[in-house]
Amino acid sequence: MSQVGQLVEKIKYDDAIVRMFVLATLLWGVVGMLVGVILALELAHWQLNGGLPWITFGRLRPLHTNAVIFAFAGNAIFAGIYYSTQRLLKARMFNDTLSKIHFWGWQAIIVLAAITLPLGISVSKEYAELEWPIDLLITLIWVVFAINLFGTIARRREKHIYVAIWFYIATVLTVAVLHIVNSLEIPVSLFKSYTVYAGVQDALVQWWYGHNAVAFFLTTPFLGLMYYFVPKAADRPIYSYRLSIVHFWSLVFLYIWAGPHHLLNTSLPDWAQTMGVVFSVMLIAPSWGGMINGLLTLRGAWDRVRTDPILKFFVVGITFYGMSTFEGPMLSLRSINALSHYTDWTIAHVHSGALGWNGFVTFGMIYYLMPKLWKTEMWSKRLVTTHFWLSTLGIVLYVTSMWTAGVTQGLMWRAIQADGTLQYPDFLETVLKLVPFYWVRALGGTMYLVGLLLMVYNVAKTIALSRAEKADISDVVVSVPRLTAHEETLPPGRSWHYTLEGKAFLFSMLALVAVLIGSVVELVPLIAVQTNVPTIASVKPYTPLELEGRDIYVREGCYNCHSQMIRTLPEEVLRYGAPSKSGEFVYDRPFQFGSKRTGPDLQRLGGKYPNLWHFRHMMDPRSTSPGSIMPAYPWLYDTKLDTKNTAKKLSVLKSLGTPYSDEQIAGATELLKEQAHSIAQDLAAQNVPNSEELERREIIAMIAYLQRLGKDAKEK
Repeated sequence: MSQVGQLVEKIKYDDAIVRMFVLATLLWGVVGMLVGVILALELAHWQLNGGLPWITFGRLRPLHTNAVIFAFAGNAIFAGIYYSTQRLLKARMFNDTLSKIHFWGWQAIIVLAAITLPLGISVSKEYAELEWPIDLLITLIWVVFAINLFGTIARRREKHIYVAIWFYIATVLTVAVLHIVNSLEIPVSLFKSYTVYAGVQDALVQWWYGHNAVAFFLTTPFLGLMYYFVPKAADRPIYSYRLSIVHFWSLVFLYIWAGPHHLLNTSLPDWAQTMGVVFSVMLIAPSWGGMINGLLTLRGAWDRVRTDPILKFFVVGITFYGMSTFEGPMLSLRSINALSHYTDWTIAHVHSGALGWNGFVTFGMIYYLMPKLWKTEMWSKRLVTTHFWLSTLGIVLYVTSMWTAGVTQGLMWRAIQADGTLQYPDFLETVLKLVPFYWVRALGGTMYLVGLLLMVYNVAKTIALSRAEKADISDVVVSVPRLTAHEETLPPGRSWHYTLEGKAFLFSMLALVAVLIGSVVELVPLIAVQTNVPTIASVKPYTPLELEGRDIYVREGCYNCHSQMIRTLPEEVLRYGAPSKSGEFVYDRPFQFGSKRTGPDLQRLGGKYPNLWHFRHMMDPRSTSPGSIMPAYPWLYDTKLDTKNTAKKLSVLKSLGTPYSDEQIAGATELLKEQAHSIAQDLAAQNVPNSEELERREIIAMIAYLQRLGKDAKEK
């Protein structure tokens, strides 16, 4: 834009907020990766669960995912957005106070997650486990962020918004929609709520959210960072402006439709599954368009890639983006999904994206920013290179071990002998084959963590060097032309889109419409039309004791290792029984279909074993399943069952459509005690001591829930 005849003004970029987000990224990165290594070791060596409730795999696993996604990657996103937005729009962030509220509010959310999840306060919906008060805080802080971003766009000095800003806009708007729709819930108490959706409806909404949390929190903002930082680091213009247009619009339109591919071969209606497959495969084109645009930006800079570790991080990160966005659509094909789903192959896929794509782009961005934010060179370039190779070897070990484990797992599950019986009928046999791979995974994760610790050390030494040199890190002052309204003709080679880039509000609304079209088409038919989920007359609501047991099951994170969904696959029917039907889950809030089987599916567990088997199994899984890697749950035998909210739980569920009578609600505690007494008496008959005390313990509720699973569907 020509400055001739325009007024020029001086502005100060707020880099202090960027420094805060960078340091928070490193802090939470260490926490998230450390918890991940602990979890890997717990699977390889079950004794490391330690017999304490807050360090078991089931409770720590959601802490790990939330720490890596929302703490590590989230703070990295905000650091990159706050830095690049000011320079692309030639304007200071809209409001410094909002920036600080955003920073400290986000850190408060992370701390609350770090406290509540190990305590078992969870709604069990993947990537959305946090309870309703924290959900409200997330909404508030996201609104603060949105006001700050769009306020900055409104006061910009650069008329045309660059491609990175397009992706930031799509991120802010879509994440808001995803979070609000998926988090609709009715509180029971400060730490307990029930989702408004049930069963297969809840599953569809959750994976519409879950898949697109990956799309619009771990993909679109990082693509925005790629479009800004890769050209800056390489000192080259982006390869293709036209390709960036195609990449953006096709990605934001197509991505939102693909969520049902997480529910293939389940009881989800076939039309929804097919839609998820079709749009997932279509996603290859725009995703690879973005990868090509990023990698070809480095044309002419390949000599620098050999020597510059920052560019190495970006190249590997973009390459992992290409790998993950090819693998994802392949895993959405029914035949491949039948082999991969519920196995460690999915774990490999997720980590190649989170650690390979998001992690490496974050590391490259921070190394690029350090000299600019602290006005001194990195303390050790050699450590940067060492970090690169450690992380690269670590993620390769991690992903290849989990690929191998996943394929092994899937092939063993589906192996059928000539006589039509399962070759490996004992599920535990398939688990024990994976333990060596879990050790390799732990080694790879440890290498990745050590690389990050080297980075933290290097950053700390760099900051110390900056202070020793008394570097001036005050706000950067730049002179920019004041934006004025004027008619303009399209420059040569520019299209109608160039004009659209100057109309930020219209651009944002079109991006929102592109996202909402798929969301409405996907969700409304199954949620608004209740007859699309046929009921089963024999399926009744949970009794008060079973409901309390289900809530304990959720609290302990059992869904992280067990599914409750028998797919329409021959080997699943042979192993578990008749395929699950949507009508079986109409009272399940939240759904418990699961996403990984470290243990067997539990949908037909009810009545398979006597109460005593469950009693012994939860105390010491090895007593009933020799060699099991499942942790023990001794605290269930000591902790009294809390029934003060039982009636309130039934009342809330009734308001959501569960057919509890007023008499059942009023007499909930007595009904609970009667059923607990019956189970305790049965255990007493099997020589289990202290039955009178036992019937008031949590273990009895857990047994009641496990014995209920699939039972009324069998009785139809």
